[in-house]
Amino acid sequence: MRPLAALVCLCAGLAAVLGSVTPALSATRQVVMLFDERPELPGLAALDAEFVRTLNAGSADRIEIYREELDRSRFDGTYVALQRDFLRAKYANRKIDAVVAVIGPALDFLLDHGSEIFPGIPIVFCGLDRTEFADRRLPPHIRGALVKREFAPTLEIALRLHPRTKQVFVVAGTSEFDTRLLEQAKKEFQPYESRLPFRYLTSLPLQQLLTELEAMPPESIVLFITFFRDGAGVPFVPHEVVPLVSARSRAPLYGFIDQYLGRGLVGGSLYSFAAQGTEAAKLVLQVLSNDAPSAPGLVEPSTNKLMFDWRQMQRWGLHEADLPPGAEIRFRDPTAWDRYKFEMLAAIAAILLQGSLIGWLLHERRYRQRAEGEARETMAELTHVNRMATAGELSAAIAHEVNQPLTGIVTRASAALNWLAGENPNIGKVRDLLGQIVAAGHRASDVVTSVRKMFGKDTDRAAPVAVNQLVRSVLGLVHVDLRKHGIEVRTSLLEDLPPVIGNEVQLQQVLLNLIMNAIEAMAAEEPRVLSVRSVLVGRDTVRVSVEDTGRGIDPGDIERVFKPLFTTKTRGMGMGLSICRSIVERHRGKIWASHAAGKGSVFQLDLPASADTLAGDDVAA
Repeated sequence: MRPLAALVCLCAGLAAVLGSVTPALSATRQVVMLFDERPELPGLAALDAEFVRTLNAGSADRIEIYREELDRSRFDGTYVALQRDFLRAKYANRKIDAVVAVIGPALDFLLDHGSEIFPGIPIVFCGLDRTEFADRRLPPHIRGALVKREFAPTLEIALRLHPRTKQVFVVAGTSEFDTRLLEQAKKEFQPYESRLPFRYLTSLPLQQLLTELEAMPPESIVLFITFFRDGAGVPFVPHEVVPLVSARSRAPLYGFIDQYLGRGLVGGSLYSFAAQGTEAAKLVLQVLSNDAPSAPGLVEPSTNKLMFDWRQMQRWGLHEADLPPGAEIRFRDPTAWDRYKFEMLAAIAAILLQGSLIGWLLHERRYRQRAEGEARETMAELTHVNRMATAGELSAAIAHEVNQPLTGIVTRASAALNWLAGENPNIGKVRDLLGQIVAAGHRASDVVTSVRKMFGKDTDRAAPVAVNQLVRSVLGLVHVDLRKHGIEVRTSLLEDLPPVIGNEVQLQQVLLNLIMNAIEAMAAEEPRVLSVRSVLVGRDTVRVSVEDTGRGIDPGDIERVFKPLFTTKTRGMGMGLSICRSIVERHRGKIWASHAAGKGSVFQLDLPASADTLAGDDVAA
């Protein structure tokens, strides 16, 4: 029993220890943020992000944040009682440690209903100007961070940058928040109204407002206050309105909040909403740590900065020297020397090293270009050698093609001499024989010309090539071999086939290689049928297929036949089909092999049709 009793005591001790530690580890502080508008609006989102960052950085406890919104710019206050009851029911069973009111309407709501929704809970507010705060009486449990909104400094800067200004246009919306800020701005603008006229564009629908801005006289400036609702009652997000106003305005646009910089403002003395999030979080941390004094506490940090957009300065012809001292320019990358004076010294060595590396790379590039040139020359030589090898294989056929017309010439010339030697020479017979001699001479000349073209050196000349004529000329070159092996030739050539652009000699070599391979493949097979077809695929591709009834290609070799040095012939070099593929690809085409439907193989090649011909077809159509 003693070991068991000891184990029970140990477990009880551990439970006691864990029970005392767990609350400390799992302590969660709960904070409610009440926004006057949607918290996803860019300015409020920046405030929220900075509030959360500062709060989490300064608290050892886990903090859970709840967000509520009044959405006052899009809805009136008729539902206030319902919202009060909703929040009271929602948080009735929650232990809330602090409530944060963001902007004036949220604080007003809590002053009126906070004791019912969050009785006795400390309240922290932010985003209110001291002028808004003047008529508010705060209970001891409320603390806040004031924002210092100032409109006159931006106007003064704008007039200094544009000394020839003759009129000021002020853009603002019609929501409760818009109107409140506009009234504050008007008070600050009053001393300037004796110097130049002000026009307040505050009650127009947005599109009409933009039209007015397009028609404004020269030598004006535009001041943007805020714009949650236009004169027609349509709600907007100010961040979306600023770029529209800037794009349509014929005058430079100035503002008062840093969130709008980068969206069309030239700049000004701008206050930061994000900084309000930081100050509010500091006050909440005091509340959570029980360091908050009993009397109301207000802080009013100065967050205004002189900031300008370099891109808008360029647009309106402003120079950096014209700006007030201490002004910050955004959206311009400073020079490398300005940002990295000391780093530049260290970078010199790196630049020298890079220069050496670049020199070596250029050397390698030239070497590669030479190698590529040599590779092209080697391929051209291989192509020529391949043609010469084909010429050797066709030597008997070529000799027959030349010998046949020469024999006819000799025979007909002898007959003509005999006719002329008679007592009464038959001039008509002699004339016929001479005509036949001329025709045979032309035939022999055509054969020689064709052979010279086929087996001469490559050129880079490209011209329209009639594919059907090319097929017929190749079949003419090999017809002796076809007849010798008893091969039946079947052709199906599409009439009116558009020409292709290319090198006639090289394309003839491709067809000759394919047909010679087909002849060799059928040497020991029955039946022997060679089928050559030409068709138009779509509107811009000519396809030629060469099909035989030979022994076919092994399935394992179907993908390898176009690789260099691969051959199934006992005396082959393994370069013929590789050269064919290289030629076809240089003509922006493709070539492939497959098994025939019955027996044998099919080689097909696609070549792009002439663009001029296609354009002509389109016109004709």
